[in-house]
Amino acid sequence: MPAAATNLESAALNGDARPDRRPSLSVVIVTHDSAAALPRTLAAIGAELRAGDELVVADNASTDGTRELVAELAPAARLIARPVNDGFAAACNAGASTAGGELLLFLNPDVVVAAGFRDAIELPLLDGRGWGAWQGLVTAEEGRAINSGGGVVHFTGIAWAGGAGRPRDRAPHGPGEVAFASGASLAIPRATWERLGGFSEPYFLYHEDTDLGLRLRLAGLAVGVEPDAVCEHDYEFDKGPAKWRHLERNRWATILRTYPRRLLLLLLPALLATELALHAVALAGGWLGQKLRADLDALRALPRLLGERRAIQAGAQVSAAAFAAVLTPDLDSDFLGGAARSRPLHALLRAYWRIVKRLL
Repeated sequence: MPAAATNLESAALNGDARPDRRPSLSVVIVTHDSAAALPRTLAAIGAELRAGDELVVADNASTDGTRELVAELAPAARLIARPVNDGFAAACNAGASTAGGELLLFLNPDVVVAAGFRDAIELPLLDGRGWGAWQGLVTAEEGRAINSGGGVVHFTGIAWAGGAGRPRDRAPHGPGEVAFASGASLAIPRATWERLGGFSEPYFLYHEDTDLGLRLRLAGLAVGVEPDAVCEHDYEFDKGPAKWRHLERNRWATILRTYPRRLLLLLLPALLATELALHAVALAGGWLGQKLRADLDALRALPRLLGERRAIQAGAQVSAAAFAAVLTPDLDSDFLGGAARSRPLHALLRAYWRIVKRLL
């Protein structure tokens, strides 16, 4: 590990403001048939990079000319041509393993950074906020709406992008801590990334950023959002029934890997009730088959997940109560439908969570 990276990470985590120089940045973009989105993305981030920064593109077996486009529009970029599409998490890890920058920035191929993004995204490190990772403010609809103002995790493991779909004026106006940083715009000191082992590759897609955020919490590190680092994400929530299989399988992987034992035991009744409710929702929504496949995926992966759990929990630096402090009882995402609007459910979940916190 380079000494400079160690010093920069130490300054950030110990609250030492303004190290004597600015960190070099490695931007890692994972692509898969991303040719339509890349021109705007590459032009925007390319205009922000400084001397000593680098751009790494890890391509997952694109067949639409993505690789040729990268070579044309960003000839200085390091292109990793991966022979198969083995997922976002694995490609991020591959890209990061070749990066030389002291600060890593994972950026989706359909994310366009605004002017000043590069200076703003390093502020948490320069100011010594003690964050283990952070994100910028991710907007949508040409800046009129929020895509992610910071990740939110319900105590049942359901996670979402905070503020998604709401007007931009409801976005955070200053830096703040969140449960996890969106993988669409995730910054992390390379030394911290290496210490945590990067993303969990079996996730393939979805929840890998949630899992990373909760592992950072277990390590005693906060996660934040820097709203001055603005970027636009061309994102659609509904990407077909297969998405639900990934979301549900990985939700359980995250719970089993990261939730401390005492918290997990106290939450078992709520987790079982959530499963019953989600099967009913899946049946009504036409994705019950995907939910059942997710359940089987989680059961098949159980021996591996329990082994990973033992290793993760052995290194925990915080109590179960401190870990639980980043979770919420409120289902307040607009994408959660009737559950988010139900006052009786809202009251029940809050009451249950109060009891759990008292017993931790």
